[in-house]
Order: sequence, then C-alpha cells, then structure tokens
Amino acid sequence: MQLPTILTSIALAGCLALSASIPAFAQSRGTVVAQADEAILEMNQAFKKGDSRRLTALLPQVRGHALEPWGAYWELRARLDTASPGEIQEFLSRFAGTYQEDRLRNDWLLQLGQNKEWGTFMAEYPNYRMNDDRSVRCYALLTEFKSRELDVARQVEALWLAQRDADDGCAAAAEQQLKAGKLKPHTAWVRARLGMENDRQRVVSQSVGLLNADWATTASAIYADPGRYLDGKLLAVRPRTKELVTLAMVRLAVSDPEAAAVEIDKLRWKTQLTQEERSWVWGVIGKKAAMRLSGGALAHFLNGQDQFMQDDHLAWKVRAALRAGNWEQVSTAIAAMSEGQRKEATWVYWRARALLKLARTETDRAEATRLLEGIAGVQGFYEQLALEELGQRITAPARPAPLTTEEKEAARLNAGLKRALYAIQIGLRSDGVREWNYSTNLHQRGGMNDRELLAAADLACQREVWDRCINTSDRTKAVIDFEQRFPMPHKDAVLQRARQIGLDPAYVYGLIRQESRFIMDARSGVGASGLMQVMPPTARWTAKKIGLTDFKPHQITDRDTNIAIGTGYLKLVLDDFAGSMPMAAAAYNAGPSRPKSWRGQTGGPVLEAAIWAENVPFTETRDYVKKVLSNTTSYAALISGQPQSLKSRLGMVGPRDVNTPEITSDLP
Repeated sequence: MQLPTILTSIALAGCLALSASIPAFAQSRGTVVAQADEAILEMNQAFKKGDSRRLTALLPQVRGHALEPWGAYWELRARLDTASPGEIQEFLSRFAGTYQEDRLRNDWLLQLGQNKEWGTFMAEYPNYRMNDDRSVRCYALLTEFKSRELDVARQVEALWLAQRDADDGCAAAAEQQLKAGKLKPHTAWVRARLGMENDRQRVVSQSVGLLNADWATTASAIYADPGRYLDGKLLAVRPRTKELVTLAMVRLAVSDPEAAAVEIDKLRWKTQLTQEERSWVWGVIGKKAAMRLSGGALAHFLNGQDQFMQDDHLAWKVRAALRAGNWEQVSTAIAAMSEGQRKEATWVYWRARALLKLARTETDRAEATRLLEGIAGVQGFYEQLALEELGQRITAPARPAPLTTEEKEAARLNAGLKRALYAIQIGLRSDGVREWNYSTNLHQRGGMNDRELLAAADLACQREVWDRCINTSDRTKAVIDFEQRFPMPHKDAVLQRARQIGLDPAYVYGLIRQESRFIMDARSGVGASGLMQVMPPTARWTAKKIGLTDFKPHQITDRDTNIAIGTGYLKLVLDDFAGSMPMAAAAYNAGPSRPKSWRGQTGGPVLEAAIWAENVPFTETRDYVKKVLSNTTSYAALISGQPQSLKSRLGMVGPRDVNTPEITSDLP
C-alpha cells in the first residue's frame, strides 16, 4: 500500500537503507512500526469515509502504537450511537488525560443532549476539560435550570447569539428559557436578523419557529424574496408584523443596500417600525455600503442610532468614518461598542487617534496616551502602530534566559506533544495540530505558562514543525523570544533570491510566515501550493514573465522553484502598485484586480495605508495585509539589528495615476 505523504515514504526508505547495518531484531521492529503506521493512516481514511467495519478490523493492528489513542477514538466515534455506556467508559478510563479522551467526551455529551439523557449528561459534564463547545455548554445550562432553576438566561442568550449556525443545544436551551419567560422574544428576533444578515437560512427559520412554528415558513419565504413580501405580493404569507418586516428589510439590505435605504425611508415604515428596528436596518445598510467603499456609507449609518446597532455594524461605521475623515463619528461609534470589542487593540488604537485629533484639553491628550500605552508593543499591527504613535520604533526585544535542560526535557517527554509530532510526521497534520494545541492549552490545568510554551515551541522548532513553533511561541505574554516567533528557515535561498530581484528579504519572510508558516508541502483548499502558496495559473503566468521557460506544474512544490516564482510574482505586483507594500500584499492574497478597485476612483481621497487596510472588504485579506506588514517590520528588526518603522512601510494609498501602465493586466 502506498503511503499518502512523501515524508512517510522518505522515512520508510531511510529505514530500508539502514537495514543492512542494524540487528535483525531492530529491522523487524522497524517493519512492525511501519506496518502499524500504514494501519493508522488507513484507519484515518476509513474514519473520513464512515467505514466503521474497516475501523474495527484494523484496530488490533495498532495496539501499542504511539497513535493508538487516535485509532481507538476513530473506531469508537464511528459507532458512538450504538456503543454501550460501558464501552465508552472503558475508552475514557483507558485513555484518561489525553486529547482523544476529552474529544470523545465532547462527542458523547452532544449525543446525550440530543437524546435528552440528562442524568448521564449531568454526571459526565464535570469531567469535560475542553469546555469550548457552545452546544455542550448550552446543554449544561439547560440541565442546570431544569434541575436547580438557576438563572442562566443571560448566558444562554450570549451563547445562542454567538452561535454561527443552527444547532440543537443552544436552540433547546433558548426554547426552554423562552417558555419559562426568562428570555424575551426579542432575542429570538435578533437571532433571526443575524441569520438574515449572514446568509444562514436555517438560523432564521429555527429562531422564528421557536416563537411560532407557522412563522418558520413565512421567514423562509422572506429570506428568498424580501422585496415581494414588502410589496405585499406574497399573498399567501401572513402575518405582516413589524418583526417580520424588519427581517425583510435586513435581507433586502444584504443584496441591495441602496434599494433598502429607499424602502425604509417610506412613511409607512417610519411609523410601523421602532427606532431600534430601524437603527438595526440602517446598520446593515451602512455596513453593506461601507463594504462596497461607497462614499455615502457614513450617511446611512447616521440615519440610525449607535446604541441600537450591533458590534459588526459599529465596526464598519468606524471604518466608513475613517475613510471620510470624520473623527467625531469614529469616537462615538467606538464608544457605543460592547466592552469586549471596545478593548480590542484595533479599536483602542483608533479611539486614541480620534482623541488626539479632537483633543481640546491636556486631559484628552493624556487619555489618548494612556490608551496607546495600554496596547503598545512589538507583537502585532496596532500594537506596533501604538508604539510609533508614542514616539518609539520597533526593535527586537532581548532574548529571554535560555531554556534549561529540565524545561526542554519536560516538553520532550510530554505525551501529547510526542503524539502530535508523530501524527504530523506521518502525514496526519490536522489531527496532530489539534492534539498539539490541546496539549499546550492544557485545559485541565488552565494552560502552560510562558516558559513551558517556549519549551514546547523550541521542541517544534528543533523538529522543523514551523507552524507549531510559531503559533506556540506567539502565545507567550510576558516572555517573548523574537527569534523563535520569527524563524528564518531556508535563509540562504530566501536572502539570495530577494536581493537578486531587489526585494526586501524581510517582506518576503513576512509574507511566507503568513502564507504557509514555512510548511514546505502546504496546500490550501483552493489549490495554492508550497512555501509561498502559489496558485497554478499564477505560477504559469509568472514563470513566463520571469523567464522560466521550462517550468512544469509539478515543480511548484520544489523549494527553490516555489521561492523563485513566489518572489517573482510579489516583485511584479509590488512594482505594479508603485512600491506600496500593503497594496502588493493585498494583491498577493486576493489578486491584483481587487486592490485596484479598493484604492478608489480618480479624484478620491489619499488615505493613510492603515485606514485603507482597515477598510479592505474581505476579512481574510484585511487581516492578511496587517499581519504581513507587521511580520515584515519584525523580521527587518531581526535581520538588520536596527529600530524599524511600520508606518514608513505602510505609507499612503490613493487612486492610481491613469497614465501608469499596468504590469499585471494580463494575469489570468
């Protein structure tokens, strides 16, 4: 049987090459391990296919294997609905303390909740260490109210509204609280609005159905065609309550914000809808207009009241106000955010900037300074900008005290980390990553401390598992190892290529760190490959542009070819955008045509690149640009040993000079 990863094949080939020089017993042992590896990999595939019979047949072959907990988990999980409580308890006992034990308990608790086996659920829930599944937490709150009538309404409301998709657990808890009169019907309508706004039809019908089962059909009809409902043309659909009208307005705003703005301004809706309902609709209209970078977005927001808008609306109102240069509205919108969102570095930074722009007294300036000092640091985009706003540059912090032999040994002997690295080594990356994250979070003890995280990261670095090295080191708070957070694998190849074509090597490293975390065989869901995550059409186009006439598609996973094509493309888009690093990063992530439209039309405003980046409509690209530029500044500090400026790399962004030719105009 062919193993699914090159890494495993290489490892086995290495074992065979050494076989002539090792004792027969060791050769035999190596063969047994290799066969067990194959069995584990086959079990993983059988689990993905739901083949419980094959899983049961293969399980004896992995007894005693390093990844036996995974094999046993897949086998039992595949037949969890028919397994006896005794079998489940035996698994939980045998693999106590492992990720697999807690993962199965999570799955079992969901099943117990769905089956309303509350006695067993209540007995098992206290042993659940992960406690990060909202549905399970909702079932737990349901049982607490059922058994002890505790006041859980606010917790249920928060969990339900935060749940992205329709589920059974939080819906069941919400239904219980609605029937008991502890949760107001308004919460269900808010949940339905979120469903309308975020393209979640099941959320809409489920939420409305909890209030009135017959209304679920009405809500689905509105979801499909809000305009006809508002015009009264869906004659079979009743009733026409203000709550359903609000849902229709929200849905219309998603597809056509300008049409929704005209509709909601009609006299009949002004009298029928409450200020809260109208403000929410204006929030959606403003958000959608802002995402299209419409100059009228802020005016739409101003038709509503901040206090009735949700956090996502207010975030987009701030972005629209930044584009318009209206610092007063930046300040008021941030002030209206929930406390949790208001404390995020993004909004702390812009609140401080607004205070400085609007400052009338020394007290205002002192408050702005206090806010900036609260977030200033080297660990992120807005943290670095805050540092510069305070007059400081970005420098690499002094390295912490070296890890002791004991600290390194503790990480090396950690069973969860060992299993995770083994899984990643034989090709089970996603499973290994989950176990690594669980082991470093250590839910049963509240988390690793900074030194333990550094030791775990060091272990991953030594094994060249760079994504776990970086992500683990990134989580330290008081103790920061910059060289560990920003490693430079393939240094000679990257530096030589970057200098050869006139690219800042820090920029290349900043982009690779964000793209692939230095995983050589990384492949995205859309087909991007290698260190620099190059798409096949882009690779073919770039290869021609840079003179790689003999390029073949399979070569894109070759390290040097990937670096050559990735850096070549980055240089082309950087030149196309006149050296603008943030725009080139956006082009690398989303394609060059989108940033060209996002920069605005001729005669439009010239913006701070930080404001421009914050207004990028795609969440992924917005975060990507900020992270790549922050990474670049950090790498520059390490490579040069000199203080650096993020602001100088950001620069300004404005409309393109119509006389400037486009280099990437023929990109497929």
